[in-house]
Amino acid sequence: MSRVWDVPVLESTRIKDVQTAAETACRHAGFDAHATAVAALVATELATNLVKHAAAGRIVIGLVGAARVGADAAPGVQISSLDHGPGIGDVPIALQDGYTTAVSSLGAGLGACLRLADEFSLHSRPGQGTVAVARIGPPRPPGAPRERSDAPGGGARAGGINVPLAYAEHSGDAFAWTRSGPRVTLMLADGLGHGAGAAEASTAAVEALRRHADLPPAEILRRLNDALRPTRGAAVSVGQVDEDTGRLSFAGVGNVGARLRAGGRWRHLPTHPGIVGAHFPASVPVHQAPWRTDSLLVVHSDGLPGRWTPPEDPEVLACEPPVLAAVVLRNAGSTASPLRDDTSVAVLAPGRGA
Repeated sequence: MSRVWDVPVLESTRIKDVQTAAETACRHAGFDAHATAVAALVATELATNLVKHAAAGRIVIGLVGAARVGADAAPGVQISSLDHGPGIGDVPIALQDGYTTAVSSLGAGLGACLRLADEFSLHSRPGQGTVAVARIGPPRPPGAPRERSDAPGGGARAGGINVPLAYAEHSGDAFAWTRSGPRVTLMLADGLGHGAGAAEASTAAVEALRRHADLPPAEILRRLNDALRPTRGAAVSVGQVDEDTGRLSFAGVGNVGARLRAGGRWRHLPTHPGIVGAHFPASVPVHQAPWRTDSLLVVHSDGLPGRWTPPEDPEVLACEPPVLAAVVLRNAGSTASPLRDDTSVAVLAPGRGA
């Protein structure tokens, strides 16, 4: 099920909680001692930065797939740091290995996070805050290279973030991406309600997607409807890109949202009323659009406020998908106005140099 470790970091005593959460996530992923130590170090450094530089923030840890769609099937541990702090004035300097201004820092700094993690990227804006996302992959054979999503010439990239309501153990949301030949599919499921029952439904959707990734979106939803009948059901959206034809097909059932950016403009993609696994519609409309080198698909659960504003900042739009997703989620809520439901955001983007 969608196990998420969402740790508010308001003071230094929570740094140990972040480290423990990272180690626990690694056990769930089946990591060895070395990969676990790397994840714990990265998580601890990010939490320390929150305390020393942002005054407060949150660390969200979850299990995710590879950032480059189809790169590997083994789950990785994603560590996301979100804050509304003062931001970083000079990101290139802050990313230098060993650079730190915090007296009690480990001395590793963001540069070590960049060096140690399989994937590490961040966005920071003075006066608005910082989002940093690290992905620690499963142990690799000695000498095996890392599969980085920012390498040129690769296929589609995907990523997201999932946070439970009120720091619960399970989130009723889940997302996943998969490839079948030229077809790249991004799915997001929002199980009805909260807690373990909702997580069971969304997890069933993820497992069914992996069995039916070769099908078009409407047919995937029908297969998911069969798979989710023993559960309480879910709202589900499916976006699929055919990289050979350069076309996006999208279909959704239930209260989940989607936005497509192409040609410099955002467009809302509607979903059809119903519940996958309970009240499935007789027909599911499929929306199609060109998929360009500048396209972005953002899907989200209804935990995100209905009137959230899609980003227009070119630097944000150029971020890796998990960072873009985390920026969208962070900007939709705050300490004074927290999100009121399980909330997930996932992004599909073309490959670098596509």
